[in-house]
Amino acid sequence: MRYTQTTLKKLEGIFDELDYAVRYEKGNFQSGYCIVENRRIAVVNKFFDIEARINCLLDILSNVELDLDALSEASREFVEKNRKLPKSPE
Repeated sequence: MRYTQTTLKKLEGIFDELDYAVRYEKGNFQSGYCIVENRRIAVVNKFFDIEARINCLLDILSNVELDLDALSEASREFVEKNRKLPKSPE
């Protein structure tokens, strides 16, 4: 995967299709992002570069429940190809 502005825009579009708002803000996030409880808002550290923003959004996708049926075909393929697998408990 290429870490470009186009890839970031695709990810932001996927979040939009899933009814999530992506905001870039400053804050005390341990891992660079947070999910606001009971609301579909993902907040990413605004000081991150494009690569870190993309990695954060991919990490969020691997940790939230996805309704793949709500996504367009192109978005579904992008998610399936690039989604990080959730870590299994040991």
